[in-house]
Amino acid sequence: MKGKFYFLVLLIIMNFSFSCEKDDLEHKNEFEISRNVWLDFKESANNSYKYKAVGGSFNGSAWETTLTVSDGKLIERHFRYTSTEGLSENIPEENLEWTENDTEIGTHVFAGAEALTLNEVYEKAEKEWLIQRENSKTYFEAENNGLISTCGFVEDGCQDDCFVGITISSIEIL
Repeated sequence: MKGKFYFLVLLIIMNFSFSCEKDDLEHKNEFEISRNVWLDFKESANNSYKYKAVGGSFNGSAWETTLTVSDGKLIERHFRYTSTEGLSENIPEENLEWTENDTEIGTHVFAGAEALTLNEVYEKAEKEWLIQRENSKTYFEAENNGLISTCGFVEDGCQDDCFVGITISSIEIL
């Protein structure tokens, strides 16, 4: 009898945890539609594309990172400031624009978009950026022909540079 009770409790807990997993996603319908567009794009592009992630700061500085993926593997990450307004004058010239290739990718950690393929972007969107959380506003847009253009969140009350996520200005087949 005791064994049946514990088994029943275990089943209820497992059912609850599995059923809540997907329901904790903000913008679920838009995300699912965009992910399907992504899967079609990925196949038609032979998983070879480049995308440009952009960002900026309240102080006026702005940047872009172009990430190039070939056969599903990140092969290049190029970063450059598009506006240096508000940046410290002490920033070395080599940090204002740089390119990483192959094994170098991810070595510049102080600036630029994270070294992610779009597959990883969609995964991070689902597991981190779009999960429901209290005291924050979640954003999702798919303005790159149905592919992610903005995905992330801002905690309530945050004043400057608070967006956690990604903004993608363009995506194109290689």
